[in-house]
Amino acid sequence: MSAALDLLTIVAVSVGAFFFLAGTVGLLRFPDTLSRLHALTKADSVGLGLVVLGLLPRAPGVLEGLKLVCVWLLVMLSGATVSQLIARAARREAGPR
Repeated sequence: MSAALDLLTIVAVSVGAFFFLAGTVGLLRFPDTLSRLHALTKADSVGLGLVVLGLLPRAPGVLEGLKLVCVWLLVMLSGATVSQLIARAARREAGPR
């Protein structure tokens, strides 16, 4: 059972790191602000979710696992809020279409 948990941790954290890398590439390569925000927020939410999923079996107790999930939820909430504010500011700067 420990080997299966080790494999789950390695795969989930590795795939999560890949999503972080893909989001960073999207941030650097996409042409406009809204597509950059979309790539970054989606990739970071999925990436952090996979990292948390990979670290949950390694948590020493239920309380520590709950803390990991709470951090993930807080990052998702703050990422959505900040990206919404940045998108509104970018729309305001672009003016009416």
